[in-house]
Amino acid sequence: MSHPIPSWLHKASTTSFKHHAALSSHERVFLWISRFVIWFVMILSIIPLWFVAEASFNPSNAYFSVSLFPVHPSLYNYQYLFHHTQFFIWVKNSLIVSVTVAMGQVIITALAAYAFSRLRFWGRKYGLMTLIILQMFPNFLAIAAIYSALAKLNLINDLWAYILVLLGGSAYNIWLLKRYFDSIPKELDEAALVDGATPWQRFTRIILPLSLPMLVVIFIFTLMGAFSEYILAGTILQTPNHYTLGLGMYSLISAQFAKNWGEFAAAALLSAVPLTIIFGLLQRFIASGLMAGSVKG
Repeated sequence: MSHPIPSWLHKASTTSFKHHAALSSHERVFLWISRFVIWFVMILSIIPLWFVAEASFNPSNAYFSVSLFPVHPSLYNYQYLFHHTQFFIWVKNSLIVSVTVAMGQVIITALAAYAFSRLRFWGRKYGLMTLIILQMFPNFLAIAAIYSALAKLNLINDLWAYILVLLGGSAYNIWLLKRYFDSIPKELDEAALVDGATPWQRFTRIILPLSLPMLVVIFIFTLMGAFSEYILAGTILQTPNHYTLGLGMYSLISAQFAKNWGEFAAAALLSAVPLTIIFGLLQRFIASGLMAGSVKG
């Protein structure tokens, strides 16, 4: 007994058939070439990850192998990493730094962007441009000055001093969020002003709720940047119990006569887990924020 085809399925199949029928031969060739390029890039991206995973299960402590699978797979590298290094302390320090910097950047960025977008004050026109120009210089150019200042304040090897230094780089985020605030209709502010709302109430009850996707985008990208930052961390943090994950992983392979490539690969594989979880939880906000920024910014 045959069942009738649902109307929505019939309509979808008909639309798909018409769409493919409407493609010219050149468009079909371009479509298949683009698909081939996408798959090729995906495979190239997966190959390094595969070698890292293979090395993490290879007890021979070799980072590269001629075989795709380890001959004698073992969890030795993970056991050594957990019991003979301070891996969990490094992960904890990295999470403290990245989450604190990301939250602080969101607060500082939102307040500054609101001021540049909605308030009128002296220096507003060129103030943000000056910040962006100063932010264009790489961080390593200021390492000597940062180290000298922290040494005079006796803050070398202090995790919170390192966090304070990272909180300073927010000029681009301010500019990005300011452009987003500019796209929010000012009629909403005027209506709230008629109702007697203060600037702080307009900021917290109108601007921030409408800007949640963009705030999440700034949070996640700042978190990823702080989690993987190495240059300033290597300058400020000097003892293993204060190391972030990047410094701790480098210490595994920096010895002159002993390079623990297997443990390094295991740490590299595990270091992706926290960011993957956070990215997965905030993915829908990230997609909507990027789309809103591309359309409205």
